[in-house]
Amino acid sequence: MNNSNRHVISILMENESGALSRVANLFSARGYNIESLTVAPTDDPTLSRLTLVTSGNEQVIEQIVKQLNKLIDVVKLIDLSETDSIERELMLIKTKALGEQRAEMKRLSEIFGGHILDVTESTYTIELTGDSSKNDAFLEAIDRSAILETVRTGACGIGRGDGRVRVESEIE
Repeated sequence: MNNSNRHVISILMENESGALSRVANLFSARGYNIESLTVAPTDDPTLSRLTLVTSGNEQVIEQIVKQLNKLIDVVKLIDLSETDSIERELMLIKTKALGEQRAEMKRLSEIFGGHILDVTESTYTIELTGDSSKNDAFLEAIDRSAILETVRTGACGIGRGDGRVRVESEIE
């Protein structure tokens, strides 16, 4: 599913308490929705990389980007949807795996490049990594009644090629 209103925004920000809260409050105060959000420290422990997925028309996204850039914690920001980028999310899914269903679940997991991480007499826990549409397709391919639990990280992304979202040091 290609949704031109869906935007993956990558933000390099100071790794300070309250920074994530300020981003969430910005969205909440303006009535914008965050579809997914991931955040973790980078190779520089003073900085975190926050990736969020949101939707909106061109004017809404432009407004979101302007407001995010005004936050004191934001060091750099890029809309990965407007670049050649790689997007991935991790999905863990616990499914029923009984009788014939067991072999079918294993087969589908392999087709989608998944890994079975945990096996019991009646369940599989499967790890899938890919873009959100791949993970959605896996969910559509399996019998919905077989799903016991699903956990998804949300999107993270990085630009392809030589471009970087990072603070350039004075000495390189």
